[in-house]
Amino acid sequence: MHDTINHSLDIDQSINLEEKTCPNREQRAGFAIKAYYGNASQLVKDAKEGHLEHKDRAFEQSGGCILNFFTTVRISTIQDGVMIVHAPVGCSALATGYRETFRAVPVELGRPQNVDFHWLTTNLSQKDVIFGGKDKLRKAILEAEKRHSPKSIFILTSCVSGIIGDDIEGVVSSVQPEVKAKIVPIHCEGHRSRVIQTAYDAMWHGILRYLVKKPEKKQEDLVNLPSMLSYTWADRNYMIKLLGKMGLRANFIPEFSTTEQLETMSEAAVTAPLCPTFSDYLARGLEQDYGVPYFTYPSPMGFAHTDEWLRKIAGYTGKEEIVEKVISEERKLWEPEINILKEKFIKLKPDGSKPTVLGAIGQGRLLTQNPFFHEMGLALPATFCLDFDGLAIKDFEKMIEEVGDFKVLVNTFQGAEQAHIGRNVNPDFYLTCPMKGGSYKRNKSITRIHALRGDPTQWSAQIGYAGSVAFANFMLQSINNKAFPKTLHDKTADIYKDWWYKQPNPLHYLEEAQ
Repeated sequence: MHDTINHSLDIDQSINLEEKTCPNREQRAGFAIKAYYGNASQLVKDAKEGHLEHKDRAFEQSGGCILNFFTTVRISTIQDGVMIVHAPVGCSALATGYRETFRAVPVELGRPQNVDFHWLTTNLSQKDVIFGGKDKLRKAILEAEKRHSPKSIFILTSCVSGIIGDDIEGVVSSVQPEVKAKIVPIHCEGHRSRVIQTAYDAMWHGILRYLVKKPEKKQEDLVNLPSMLSYTWADRNYMIKLLGKMGLRANFIPEFSTTEQLETMSEAAVTAPLCPTFSDYLARGLEQDYGVPYFTYPSPMGFAHTDEWLRKIAGYTGKEEIVEKVISEERKLWEPEINILKEKFIKLKPDGSKPTVLGAIGQGRLLTQNPFFHEMGLALPATFCLDFDGLAIKDFEKMIEEVGDFKVLVNTFQGAEQAHIGRNVNPDFYLTCPMKGGSYKRNKSITRIHALRGDPTQWSAQIGYAGSVAFANFMLQSINNKAFPKTLHDKTADIYKDWWYKQPNPLHYLEEAQ
């Protein structure tokens, strides 16, 4: 299937909170694709010239769901909220582990002692598909209020509730007078978009429309940090400390936030990116309706980009003088360690060539990590990217200017394609995660590309100066300890045939334009 795509870089980016939800990401961004292989420079050129088309795969191994994982795992962690998944019970499966995940964080590291997460499902059945599920939803809202007395109740829609056409807003308006909690519908039907980044926009639209309040005052020391769940508790604590040295407060949202933190985002001095793709819709909405400025590039990974990130925040908060002192102190503390690690990377290749790395995941992490790899003296022959859209073009251009050109595989969870490029690129460092097809059989280094928010160990940090040192050290330890990749290589059969690896292009099953 091939769609007509608006490639204009001047498309209307206004946020219309009169609508019940956001446009799909492929509509809002002008275009969005989830299958591409070629040079990053050519990807940007094709996008700017209008030559990119969305193309479907003739064979797909898996895909991403806008509801399950990309929304449930974020909303379920709001401390004083309740999440209601208006769906069959299985659609809420990924919310089950997050209470335990965050309880692994020691209270001594800042976890509130009595924190708990609450969620319900309407458990839609075949009968509900015929007769509708509005009564179940109403009952679930009242039950959430009765059991937990929350400050907010989030309703997450699903393929089933979308297909049967339940009037979510009608239920909300009728039941809201009966509950104290603010009810927030989020339209994240799994089938509504090919591009999973629509999940982020849908979540922020609901929060902007129903929860964010008009500012009573501007808090000039408050910095909104919309944070991906793949940045850890150690990252969180470090960034709170780092911004605290500048006299600023970090408002981490939405994971582990409170309803009040979401309500008062409109009072912040600036919205700063940890992942620009994740935060784009929120940042634009806060600026448009409440005058909260934002920037999208860079994110604080690596020393150079952390310097620039802090200076941009300082410019919006009047901290231009103190930021230089903070940068100097942090560099004095961490630069000796990062320089030692750079030398160790160089020594990995006796022939003087640069070690190669293959990794990344979404566009935001690609934009964040590739400059860090470049700063560490690593070569970037290729990288993964879940999808690519028109919002990323300018930031991609900036990144290519910094790190040079490389191959991009736009790939939404397709394990065979990842195995293909992994075999043919044969990098020294192969970075992966469960969402990207798991651990590919290799006889070189293989390690995870990130942990999850509930990981409290400095071992898993990635952000800022301390996180850059931790991540570089983590990568080096993966190549120095090859027990796991060696066992995987020697003891398991390859699940793909040799002919697959001999194909010239990993997108062998991509339908060509008719």
